[in-house]
Amino acid sequence: MKSKDDRSMVVERYTATDRIAHTVHAVAMLVLIITGLKIYTGWDFMSFHTARGLHMIAVPFLLAVNWILIPYNIFSEGHGFMGKISHFKDHYIFGPKDAARMGGIIGNFFRKGRYPAFSIYDETTGHYRTKLHPLMKILIVLEGTALFLIAVSGVVLYKLDWSLFGLPIASWILTITGFISPVFNLSPLEFLRILHLLMTYWFVFELVVHVGILEFDPHVWKYYKAIFLTGKEDLADTHYTEVITAKTKYCPTKERP
Repeated sequence: MKSKDDRSMVVERYTATDRIAHTVHAVAMLVLIITGLKIYTGWDFMSFHTARGLHMIAVPFLLAVNWILIPYNIFSEGHGFMGKISHFKDHYIFGPKDAARMGGIIGNFFRKGRYPAFSIYDETTGHYRTKLHPLMKILIVLEGTALFLIAVSGVVLYKLDWSLFGLPIASWILTITGFISPVFNLSPLEFLRILHLLMTYWFVFELVVHVGILEFDPHVWKYYKAIFLTGKEDLADTHYTEVITAKTKYCPTKERP
């Protein structure tokens, strides 16, 4: 689609590797949540050994995507070292502008003002200034922390003496946990089991917030299509989108119906 001055309004929002990373992340996370809860609760829709096998297959996919592919995607954007840092800050760090958007979102909930744009594209540079809902910038930090904690605790739950290249990783984790667990009157292993379960509940909560609240809206379904299929966004649809051009500072968003 083209704008009135005959400029294309369809742009690339997600690269092929962005779409692969998101799809693998989503599938692996769902498999881990379902099989993990099966292992913990004893649901009888599949055997324990099948659930554990699927769980262990999904783990390396989730970690590889989050600790290798996603960082690669993030830092492959931007030109030069400072350009990459600026891209990371603008797209993934919650800042004053995001706080202002959150204020507008809260105000819109109480029927005061428009729902602010959280997807901002700069036609003068041909790049997005930001793509994420401001709340997602907070959730990304929390998810990264939860992923680290669930991976660390999962190492010990998988094998008490697990090692990597001869390094006794599981023993180190148990030793460090031994300084924390007595505060809660728990053994290191009990503490790690509870931590692992709590992080699972966190991911369930995050899934509800991410999919069930932030994006359960017909006007953002276009982002599902972009992240899983096309990678493209039509900027002619101005719901939640702001377009910065050389002639005008922005294209106002429509009010939320």
